[in-house]
Amino acid sequence: MADLKIQGLAKSYKDVRVLESIDLDIASGEFFTLLGPSGCGKTTLLRTIAGFQHQDKGEIIVKGERIDNKPAHKRDIGMVFQDYAIFPHLTVAENVAFGLKARSLPKSEIEARVAESLKMVRLDGYQNRLPAEMSGGQQQRVGLARAMAIRPTLLLMDEPLSNLDAKLRIELREDIRDIQRRLGITTIYVTHDQEEALAVSDRICVMNKGNVEQIGTPFEIYRKPLRRFAAAFVGTMNFLPAQLDGGRLVVGGQSIPFPGSEGAVEVAIRPENVVLAGAGGEGDAILLKGEVRKVTFLGREAHYTLKTDVGEIVAQVADPEHDFIVMEGRQVEIRLPLNKIALFRPNGDVVKAGPAR
Repeated sequence: MADLKIQGLAKSYKDVRVLESIDLDIASGEFFTLLGPSGCGKTTLLRTIAGFQHQDKGEIIVKGERIDNKPAHKRDIGMVFQDYAIFPHLTVAENVAFGLKARSLPKSEIEARVAESLKMVRLDGYQNRLPAEMSGGQQQRVGLARAMAIRPTLLLMDEPLSNLDAKLRIELREDIRDIQRRLGITTIYVTHDQEEALAVSDRICVMNKGNVEQIGTPFEIYRKPLRRFAAAFVGTMNFLPAQLDGGRLVVGGQSIPFPGSEGAVEVAIRPENVVLAGAGGEGDAILLKGEVRKVTFLGREAHYTLKTDVGEIVAQVADPEHDFIVMEGRQVEIRLPLNKIALFRPNGDVVKAGPAR
């Protein structure tokens, strides 16, 4: 049974439509991420679920019960905010206890839950500190402990790591995922960071302009994008103009047998699936000639910017040999394996979704 069911949810601000009839089913215990660029509607959707604003139409159902007419404090939802939103005049323990006191729990239970929650976020021993005495990462852990202490049906997280530096983001996202799995709390997480979404999610909902572009596992979103927007937004993707004509795929003057309906398409392929001459590769492929315009050596891999007659291509080679690092200005053969490409129509619909394996 879905812990959260959203049906036909729509929201406008004056004449601007922010959410367009959103339908979602989120399973019990699932870590579900709303991913998209700024302005796509993901935070509006989260805040509507939380009860901080009301939809124009549609329903929000939790465990079979409609909650969209309930005030925020009666929805049994924990919230972790981008800007920490902890009380500066209260100690760590008092911050974590805030929601528990509002529920009039016995003092002994409040103390036990505060201690348990702080231990879970690795802040045991910090009970008496004030927020000003703590780092940003520690303050966000306080916010997480406070949200979890009430044992909510849903845990909502709005860009909780965006104010932290790169190392702290990775550390805290791993802690959040470990804690969520341990507790089994159904979690909805908002981010614009694709790597973060891939790392923590059971499923990802890619949003654009108030619409759902695709919902799937991280593997499906990255390897089998069903919409051009999802393919372009998550990770790096090469797009090349092509044509399906008489059972053949025509790319840059090359014609290859390829089943499919007629018309203009775009060939899409990830940089790590592009094969440069001398780097191996077998099977049917689109063959192109290109000039290496730029090489960026990153230790365990190198990135190549290539100019071809059909457009620029970015390739990635893992563990490159020295000969591959000094290739700027050289002409190379480029292989785009057919079992690694996706095809999209001009309207963004998929014709062929991602690698065959």
